[in-house]
Amino acid sequence: MMGRLTTHVLDTAQGRPAANLRIDLWALHPHTDERVLIKTVITNRDGRTDVPLLEGEAFKTGVYELCFAVGDYFATEPLLQPAPPFLDVVPVRFGIANASEHFHVPLLVSPYSYTTYRGS
Repeated sequence: MMGRLTTHVLDTAQGRPAANLRIDLWALHPHTDERVLIKTVITNRDGRTDVPLLEGEAFKTGVYELCFAVGDYFATEPLLQPAPPFLDVVPVRFGIANASEHFHVPLLVSPYSYTTYRGS
């Protein structure tokens, strides 16, 4: 069984999926923490990506970082926000120890807070 990496973003301030939110996926070098951009995706109307972020041969053990562009997203929403916004880019750094498992890294976000977890 091959593993995969997926995500979704929920806008908890408005109680709906966060559509059209940019996410950058980075891989980190194990000894230097140098980041290498793997891909940039935009969430669909369900707050998800159309395909897994990583799967098959591209899905490997290691340390990764998802950078969610929540400042840009909330700038297009009808919420009062300060300039600059409190949250701009939310980085979530995590490790994949077993490349045969499904790693789901959701983000629940408002202009002033966020939470994440390893989902299924």
